[in-house]
Amino acid sequence: MVTSPTEGVAIALILAGGVFFFAGLVGLLRFPDVYARIHAVTKADTLGLGLVAVGIALVQPSPVHAARVLLVWGLAALASGAGGHFLCRTAWLEEVELGNREAP
Repeated sequence: MVTSPTEGVAIALILAGGVFFFAGLVGLLRFPDVYARIHAVTKADTLGLGLVAVGIALVQPSPVHAARVLLVWGLAALASGAGGHFLCRTAWLEEVELGNREAP
């Protein structure tokens, strides 16, 4: 049960984050090549985690706890970008072919 407007906003942000996680999963499964798949996962998951982190930060008992949650999101965003870059660079160096760009 939602007891305050802040909790309602937090729930909405967490649910929106879940939608972006699901969109990243669909992109991972449906896109034709490794580059598009990595792009979908890194972008959608970073935004999804950001929305979830802000939603959780809103209901934390103190600003210190909220800052910790947002710090975790920032570190995860950096790791996601770096990991995506390394995966794409390895795929490029290994000459992984681009997938078929035509609709199925």
